[in-house]
Amino acid sequence: MIRPVARVRIFFGTMAGQIFLILTLGMSVAAIIALLVAEQARHHDFERVRRARVVASAVDIADRLEHDPARIEAMMANHRIVGAAMAPDGVALSETDGELEKTLAARFGKGSAPEAGQVPTGLCFPSRGNKERAAGVLDAPRPDCWVVRFTDARGARRAMALSFPRLAKPPSTIFNPLYLLVIIVASAGLAILVARFVSKPLRRLERAAEAFSLSLDPEEIPERGPEEVRAALSTFNLMQRRARAGFAERTQLLAAISHDLQTPLTRMRLRLELVENEELRDRLLADHQAMQTLVREGLDLASSTESREEWSVIDIDSLLASMAEDAEDLGAPVRFVSGCGGTVRVKPNALTRCIANLVDNAVKYGGGAEISCARAGGRLMIYVRDYGPGIPADQIDQMFEPFTRGASSQPGGRHGTGIGLTIARSLAMSFEASVRLRNAQDGGVIATVDMKG
Repeated sequence: MIRPVARVRIFFGTMAGQIFLILTLGMSVAAIIALLVAEQARHHDFERVRRARVVASAVDIADRLEHDPARIEAMMANHRIVGAAMAPDGVALSETDGELEKTLAARFGKGSAPEAGQVPTGLCFPSRGNKERAAGVLDAPRPDCWVVRFTDARGARRAMALSFPRLAKPPSTIFNPLYLLVIIVASAGLAILVARFVSKPLRRLERAAEAFSLSLDPEEIPERGPEEVRAALSTFNLMQRRARAGFAERTQLLAAISHDLQTPLTRMRLRLELVENEELRDRLLADHQAMQTLVREGLDLASSTESREEWSVIDIDSLLASMAEDAEDLGAPVRFVSGCGGTVRVKPNALTRCIANLVDNAVKYGGGAEISCARAGGRLMIYVRDYGPGIPADQIDQMFEPFTRGASSQPGGRHGTGIGLTIARSLAMSFEASVRLRNAQDGGVIATVDMKG
């Protein structure tokens, strides 16, 4: 069982995992940078609104003073103008607002030499004890206070205190854990979708390559997707076609050689029949028969790797039962033990020949065969069992190698050609299946054909 840490490590080792990581980090960083830019823009807008209020009030009071300075000064002294009053004497502007002063200079004209800055509220509104408390606004925030000084058109230096309802600066949301979580989750969700979409053509190519490694006649990959992906899939399909053409040419060459050998082999048999020494004749005829068998099975091996049979859906139980009945009709001790029901998509002739080879081996070296099948985990397994002496554990894998012979009582023994199991495995690969051998606990060998169910 793979541990979670190992699973994560494996995932990030794939292209989809690396795309997911890069996109998640990239989009998260981009979103945070966008928030920073938006936060800065909001801060500038906030300051601009505050300055605009001061400029509007200062220009309004300056216009009034220009037309009727005595009355306006009296009104400001008596706090009869809302939001404007005479600036208290001795108020120093420790920090002036340069942007605000530039705007006021442009509005008041040359020579106005404006000074402006925010001062503590207490300088504009001295404390009056409990009289400041009003019903419903206990401990309410006091207004902002700005002091503006400038020289008017008459050369008089003016100083005014302007008050405005306090504007609360919006809190920063950049480092809010909830916002960061939403950004990361949204980025991860989009990244996983993009990673799966990008890696999907590669997964199709991977499955096609795996199918091609099992069979020389897999279905071609549909050439869909972006231009680069279509080009890669088209090249892979071309490679498959060329490989099939090469194997077909080899099979045709072997078939031609096999056909041409039939005539001299027939003549040789006729001449061997004329040998007078009976013992020598029998030995020579046996060698001749072995030669014919070797030529025939060599051709079968070559043709098994180049199967161009169409795929079909068959009833698996009916096929296995009919094979057992046919073998029994020929006098072979073969039984169909149990079925698994349903249908399966295979190449029927290749499957039949594969099972027939396994049955022949079981009958020849185990004295009989039992055929059964089962389904598990989306797979279908066909079992061919004998009750022979079995195979040494260290020799099981070698039995599938061409021309490998075991003991005379084992599959591929010295009386056989040693390619029966090789042919069975090649036929199984043509319909994307595998063949395995194992020793049964109570004796004999079990051959398993494992395919998609």
